[in-house]
Amino acid sequence: MSNTMHFHQSVARAASDHGVDTMFGLMGDANLFMVDSFVRDCGGRFVPAAHEGSSVLMALAYAHVAGKIGVATVTHGPALTNCMTALTEGVRGHIPMVLLAGDTPVASPRHLQSIDQRELVKATGAGFEQVRAPETVSKDVARAFYRAQVERRPIVLNMPADFMWEEVEHQVEVLDVFTAPGGVAEGGILDEAIGMIASARRPLILAGGGAVAARDQLIALADRLEAPLATTLKAKGLFGGHPYNIDIFGTLSTPAAYELIAQSDCIVCFGTGLHEFTTDRGKLMKGKRIVQVDIEPTAIGGGLHPDAALVADAGLTAETIVYWLDQAEIPASGFTRELDIRMLTAHPAGTGKAADGFVNFVHALERLEQALPGDRVLVTDGGRFMTEVWCRISVPDPQSFICTVNFGSIGLGLQEAVGAGLSAPGRPVVLFSGDGGFMMGGINEFNTAVRLGLDLIVIVANDSAYGAEHIQFLDRKMDPSLTEFHWPSFAGIARSLGGQGIEVRSNAELETALAALETREGPVLIELRLDPHDVPRMRT
Repeated sequence: MSNTMHFHQSVARAASDHGVDTMFGLMGDANLFMVDSFVRDCGGRFVPAAHEGSSVLMALAYAHVAGKIGVATVTHGPALTNCMTALTEGVRGHIPMVLLAGDTPVASPRHLQSIDQRELVKATGAGFEQVRAPETVSKDVARAFYRAQVERRPIVLNMPADFMWEEVEHQVEVLDVFTAPGGVAEGGILDEAIGMIASARRPLILAGGGAVAARDQLIALADRLEAPLATTLKAKGLFGGHPYNIDIFGTLSTPAAYELIAQSDCIVCFGTGLHEFTTDRGKLMKGKRIVQVDIEPTAIGGGLHPDAALVADAGLTAETIVYWLDQAEIPASGFTRELDIRMLTAHPAGTGKAADGFVNFVHALERLEQALPGDRVLVTDGGRFMTEVWCRISVPDPQSFICTVNFGSIGLGLQEAVGAGLSAPGRPVVLFSGDGGFMMGGINEFNTAVRLGLDLIVIVANDSAYGAEHIQFLDRKMDPSLTEFHWPSFAGIARSLGGQGIEVRSNAELETALAALETREGPVLIELRLDPHDVPRMRT
């Protein structure tokens, strides 16, 4: 049987060979025939976005929740430049995805949309893979997918438009990826680390996004030591239900948990880069022994250098530490026997009081935590409001939580919520966004969620201002009016785009909105009207 086909068909078939069944994107001159073949010849699903950057963000969220490579496609020139922020977000988040990007024809160097796409992609930190010739397409696609997995970042496959109708011999090319567990800690530094842990009277186990797969082993180590458990923001929800889980470590901790961390004498860190928010710019790590375990050497020593650094697999290392503690008959620390976990996990309660025409944000979050579906996937945009959301809205597990702040941007949340919704059919997706973020990136893709019929609940915190800047003007006793905006009604916009929209200006209206969630059909947006002078400060 002949495998002769056109180049664009071979690209589509190669994606299908790698198990791809969903592709996000926008069609243009250099990718439209490939998309058509992916749908008609390969039985794939194509999800058209309203903006090219949105398609990359959707693929990133899809990859995170589904646990596989996300795939998006755009055409050349301005289509790719529109993806720069999204690609950088994926790089900083270590998310494996492939962007099938068209390029202008090789034979047309003065093409209107011509740009050095390699240099553009390099600026984001993403990887670049060039289709070398029509006949190498299967190998080049395979290389892009391989690199996305082993490098844990987006890889852009660059496809010149004038290759699309060339005839090629399609070959199935899928490169094996080494998936065995990482290295086992051993040697003198391991001995030093175990000595620090064994002598600690108040040890604490901290897990980051790189240790999510080691949950059971880390719990076993914590139980053996009688040490409390904590996570970074990226691993939020990892230890849910454990009796000594103090939740998020660092500037997002409760006041009591922050004090507990300050009193501990040894922090054993797994799969976390220990950035400045986790360590509160180093303050939480002073006067303590720090043991850091990570399979990625570059993750160690970036913010502060630990007393013992182990480049090794988190789960295997935790098992090794438990083994040697048992062999040496080291007694448990007894630290958890002193703890009142209810006090350690209690954030200050909201008053429920607000000026006329507004609701209290903390009170609204407390009610939303009670009323939102428990099996939710939680997505958060960036901005002033999100730190309270991270602290007060729970998630079932880290895979059900997406925080779109790897690059510190706002305006990325709705797009990732769409990708999350398609990767978790049957589960509701809850997005929290500020008003500025929703105006920047949410409006154009809310209709995408409507077209797809997603079970999406959007909470827009609307203080009619760019809040982070607003508070800085107030702190310096300056006029904040340049940060204030008279936005349109977001609830009205949601209705005009085909969804359900509810405006909330009082506690009574909040209860009405929460009751409406019980009978929702398709995307619904709840607009919380907030007083810009009465919003909790960011916890940084």
